[in-house]
Amino acid sequence: MGTVTFGITPGYGEKLHEALGYSGAVRVGDRVETSGQAGVDDDLVIPDSLEAEIIQAFDNVERTLATVGATWKDVIHVNSYHRVTPGDHVIGDDHNTVMAEQFRRRLDGRAPVWTQTGVTVLGLATMRVEIRVTAIVGSRS
Repeated sequence: MGTVTFGITPGYGEKLHEALGYSGAVRVGDRVETSGQAGVDDDLVIPDSLEAEIIQAFDNVERTLATVGATWKDVIHVNSYHRVTPGDHVIGDDHNTVMAEQFRRRLDGRAPVWTQTGVTVLGLATMRVEIRVTAIVGSRS
């Protein structure tokens, strides 16, 4: 099975670990799984703009991957959860445009598989997005 290593993201991840008792990432051998990463700062504050929130969520995935020796370039699968208006059930272009821009910026041409899910609520009342990933360390070559 390989060595199991848990990672706790400095700042917001330490606060969530203390309050809720979970880790941000786990690495088993070369495989890494993250918990869902919100677009929050270290004080758990969510930016006003959707674009800034999505970018912060991508930054937080990066920070969390680093706790177990991985990067965005190791990512093979992305799950993203997007708050949608009840009854609407559509993830808007405002979400998709920023997500696609961040994939292009961070993955250097790599295109992991991606599953989007529209939800009516996330972990914090004002959250609009959450991102979790699977990575294989060393698979970027």
